[in-house]
Amino acid sequence: MEISGEAITDMQQAVSLQTEERYKEDFYFSKTIPQNLRFLEDLSWNFYWSWNKGGSELFRDLDSQLWEKCEQNPRRMLKEISELRLWQKANESEYVARLDQFEANFNKYIRKKIEGFGTITAEKPAAYFCAEYGVHNSLPIYSGGLGILAGDHLKSASDMNVPLVAVGLMYRFGYFRQKIRHDGYQQEKYVDSFDNELALTPVLDENGERVKIMIHMRRREVYAQAWLARIGRISLYLLDTNIDQNDEIDRFITGHLYGGDSETRVVQEKILGIGGVRLLRKLNIDPSVYHLNEGHSAFLTLELARETLESDKSLSFAEAASHVREKCVFTTHTPVAAGNDSFSPKLIEDCFDEKFLSALKLEKEELFALGRSKPQDTEEWFGMTPLAIRLTRSANGVSKKHGEVSRNLWLKMFEKDIKAEEVPITHITNGVHPLTWIAPAFKTLYEKHIGSRWTELLRDQGAWSKAIERLPDSEVWESHQLLKQLLISFIRERTFAKNTGKQDTINERENTARLFDKDVLTIGFARRVAAYKRWNLLMADLVRLLKLVDDADRPVQFVFAGKAHPQDKKAKRILQNLVSINHESNWQKRAVFIEDYDQEVARYLVQGVDVWMNVPRRPLEASGTSGQKVAMNGGLNFSVLDGWWIEGFNGENGFSIGELSASEEKLDEAIHDANDAESLYSVLENEIVPAYYETNENGLPIGWIKKMKNSLATLTPQFSSDRMVQDYIDQIYL
Repeated sequence: MEISGEAITDMQQAVSLQTEERYKEDFYFSKTIPQNLRFLEDLSWNFYWSWNKGGSELFRDLDSQLWEKCEQNPRRMLKEISELRLWQKANESEYVARLDQFEANFNKYIRKKIEGFGTITAEKPAAYFCAEYGVHNSLPIYSGGLGILAGDHLKSASDMNVPLVAVGLMYRFGYFRQKIRHDGYQQEKYVDSFDNELALTPVLDENGERVKIMIHMRRREVYAQAWLARIGRISLYLLDTNIDQNDEIDRFITGHLYGGDSETRVVQEKILGIGGVRLLRKLNIDPSVYHLNEGHSAFLTLELARETLESDKSLSFAEAASHVREKCVFTTHTPVAAGNDSFSPKLIEDCFDEKFLSALKLEKEELFALGRSKPQDTEEWFGMTPLAIRLTRSANGVSKKHGEVSRNLWLKMFEKDIKAEEVPITHITNGVHPLTWIAPAFKTLYEKHIGSRWTELLRDQGAWSKAIERLPDSEVWESHQLLKQLLISFIRERTFAKNTGKQDTINERENTARLFDKDVLTIGFARRVAAYKRWNLLMADLVRLLKLVDDADRPVQFVFAGKAHPQDKKAKRILQNLVSINHESNWQKRAVFIEDYDQEVARYLVQGVDVWMNVPRRPLEASGTSGQKVAMNGGLNFSVLDGWWIEGFNGENGFSIGELSASEEKLDEAIHDANDAESLYSVLENEIVPAYYETNENGLPIGWIKKMKNSLATLTPQFSSDRMVQDYIDQIYL
């Protein structure tokens, strides 16, 4: 059955457009925009602009300096831009023509008719639950990889016209903003998201009133209102407890992402899981499948069981749970037990009142058992991952290796005689959204040599590989060099500071005019500052490191970025040591740290570096996706064989660190680290540096470009989020 895109949008939003428009006028700023630019206002409400060709440029070209000041937020920009500037652009025929063409493309996209994917239809869409979403840096409700993955999932679902709705939380203060002190130590600050204009509209009922849900917890009623973010064709609903009806402490349930203590986490997860289901009911959305992306939303299974028992009181909990499993699927992203949320029985008891337990037909101990890997172990805390595995019909890891690790990790939940390979946990390897992460320079190159429909060719590995092979080496290199120079300009601007204090650190400079060189091999390393990420591995041998940096003929330069958790003092010291290296060397000229790592910083880094380094301790990398973004922009991965890189590395499309063996994983940490550090330096000195600097008579590094093209050809289709979403549909949702 074919249904128009407009029809599904209306159903999923379940809100009067007329009422919504009236509320926009009352709630948000109003500004007179020239008639021929009016579409900018409509476009600013849909994140479609952020990944489609020419979208961000339409806002940036209004006023490039203001665009950066507004941190690429179209809503804020339209509020702050002068009416004079708008009228100037309204009189530029070329700009107006570009806007008109983008409007035509947008309308065609939104109104495209869709066909359901089997049981996933407009009337019964897939429902995607996640604790964070990295759609764009102007919607700051993400911290890292999980959120970026979720944002890319929604964008691919939109591009593929998958009937899907998403549910999350609206964190008023988001994740922390990072500032590095003069002495190199990290400081954190939180920014009220509502101080900026956000592309969020209140979700209203047919009477123009805010849609709210209520959950009883901690012996009182807690309410949450809903906001709507439009991600192309996808509706993302965000629950927010910051309303007058709530006690002060409850208003801050959705205050911070990954902030607070265990009690904060458990009540957030009740809002997400139970509240998310109740919101969908209020919006008359009846999903065909519920996708729990990580265990944070696992309480939704209990709410579905309660609903089932309420509709048929003759059922037992076990029978209701069987019905719930038929509708729920679970993705785990965490390869270590300690990384999975767990809560004390007392905390769970305080958050679930007797009425809810009675509705579930469960005693307290029976509820606790649902969250234990071993139900009879009364000392074990309540885990969200065991609950999710127990009450879903499908569980998967996010890479082939992670699926294996997860089967071993949760083997204890199953019968004694079962083998690890028989544990019912599969895998869908993560991917990234090509249109979001591939730089304009490479999009232009593809349009020139492959055609305007190059994105469709991405779904055919063989055809794509042949197309990449035909690209002229010189143009591939030129496109990459343009991006590298853009990265260097970004680095110079972001590290410039008039007052740098007395101690030299690599996060700030008084003079950046000669910082970095486009002809020098540039290595990027950006990720969370955590022990298993091994930030200090590169510093294991400073003599060899500085020798690479100081080489007169073949030097290396490094760009770093990443945040340490506010409570992780050890990670903060590691970061401080890195940024404070100050020897009689070129380190200060050839190494930088970019503070406050976010999507905007990531775009410059993954598109502009020559090499992307990744050194997690095996097998603790569930998947990792930043390297996939680098590969889509011609950069080469230099990584430990863990996560997605085990599947991606073919010997010619990048470089590996260490060995791929089970025995290596069982080594003492110090020995493991020493082995990998030796491998890291050896590969750098003997493979990467020589290959990069070997050029032909025209100055082109032909061997290096061959590896770049191999990377573009093999990794772009394999690790696209379009492929990932299709895998979820074929192997999990259906």
